[in-house]
Amino acid sequence: MAHALVPRVRQARRAIVGFGCNQAFLFAMLYLGSFNESAQHGFLIDRADLLFVLLVMAATFALMARERSRRRLVAAADGLVRCYALPLAVALYLLVALHGLMPGIPWLALAAAEGLVAGVSLALLLCQWGRVLGEASIDQSVPEVFIGSALGAAVCFFVVAIPVEGAYILLYVLPAGSAWALRALGESGGAADGAAPADAAERAEGRRASRDGDNVGGRGPEPTAADAPTDEAAKLSGRIVAGTVVYGVATGAVEALGSSAEGAGTSSLSVTFVLFVLYCAAALQLYGGRPGSLGVRAVLPTGPDQEVGPLGGAYRLAILLMVGGFVAVPLLESVGVSGVAVVLAGYLGVFSVLVSLFLIMGRIGGGDAVRSIARGFAALFAGEITGVLIGGIVGALPGTFDASAALVALAGVAVMYAYLFLFTDRDMAALSVVVAQTDRFEEACELIARTAKLSKREAEILPLALRGRTAERIAGEFFISKNTVDTHLRRIYAKCGVHTRQELIDLGEKTETEL
Repeated sequence: MAHALVPRVRQARRAIVGFGCNQAFLFAMLYLGSFNESAQHGFLIDRADLLFVLLVMAATFALMARERSRRRLVAAADGLVRCYALPLAVALYLLVALHGLMPGIPWLALAAAEGLVAGVSLALLLCQWGRVLGEASIDQSVPEVFIGSALGAAVCFFVVAIPVEGAYILLYVLPAGSAWALRALGESGGAADGAAPADAAERAEGRRASRDGDNVGGRGPEPTAADAPTDEAAKLSGRIVAGTVVYGVATGAVEALGSSAEGAGTSSLSVTFVLFVLYCAAALQLYGGRPGSLGVRAVLPTGPDQEVGPLGGAYRLAILLMVGGFVAVPLLESVGVSGVAVVLAGYLGVFSVLVSLFLIMGRIGGGDAVRSIARGFAALFAGEITGVLIGGIVGALPGTFDASAALVALAGVAVMYAYLFLFTDRDMAALSVVVAQTDRFEEACELIARTAKLSKREAEILPLALRGRTAERIAGEFFISKNTVDTHLRRIYAKCGVHTRQELIDLGEKTETEL
């Protein structure tokens, strides 16, 4: 048993380190450094670097969520991973060199180029992480998101603490670490029977699309526990996206204050990263054991008197930190600490929760985590852009009122509205039920495969057979012939001691009931 856990532990470490590299690079591109070293300042000028990256990332995610452009972007993401993202690092260092050697180049053009190069690459890498983490169990991937995010924030903190101007450019090499981990996880997890990693998203889309419309013997199969939560999952997904937009707007409005020349400086960012690391540590304590270990539940309640699981507790904690920042802004400003830093730490906590939720919605919505990640981040960054622009408009309004106080108040109300009315604790509890139903079906498939000693390919075909997929549809998903699928199905029937598809489905339902 201990020997069997070694590959899993190794994969978890790679996922944490790689995702940490990706998060540190993301934080650096959003909050560290700027090409504007002139005396010219203004609302859009001070926020140009942030807006360029956000605009490009939101557009890329929106394209990734569309069927037509998705295959090309997935292929581009695979190419970026195969070359260890070295072209990205080279391009960013060339922009830094041009800025130093040719000061006559307009800094705004350099900022736009940086936003284009980094924004597209970050979006592609995040989608790749969505695919890789989405293939792991929820109980494993959710803790990895929090630990990796904390690692990324810690790296940024130490770089910010370096008393050297421009030290943040050291983080430009981190995409190579992210790509290395993605390659290592892809090779160790492997696409079955030689299927390319790029096909994983297509197979997931096929699973989602084929949930309805297949039949056995001319009639649809009886509903199973795996199909029951589909409608509820769609409603929860809509609520999550709506809340995501509002959180993005609120954060963008606050960033409109913190991105100014006289706003959050190096010390404030240090506070943000330290608070976020402490938040992740507190969130991981909610698991009551070693996060990521066997038996740990990331979403389901861990006790009979609990309504939500550790992720629900992490959600509450992030909102508390974010709202606490809003409330404490005047007090913190009086002692020389930017209240925006606390709000931003809470936002990073919400960000980690949302990443986990996007992975979960991809799992219970048909196994397509890439599409879920793309849809969610497109909404989040679109909301963040809107918030930054709203902050600029409010700040430009004539009058004697305090624009900063107005923005903080509006953002705080928006966050509370999202938490109380859009995606609430009750929705998190409902999500736990849907996840439990999905997990039960997956556990039944694993138990049947283990008991019947099915091969790797047979174990992959089993869930589709239990859902009543036709042999033609299964063959299309795995890019194999129908005759090969028929052969696998006959072997599955023989090993499971059944003779027909309906008997196999009955066996699956019986196993789920026993579980």
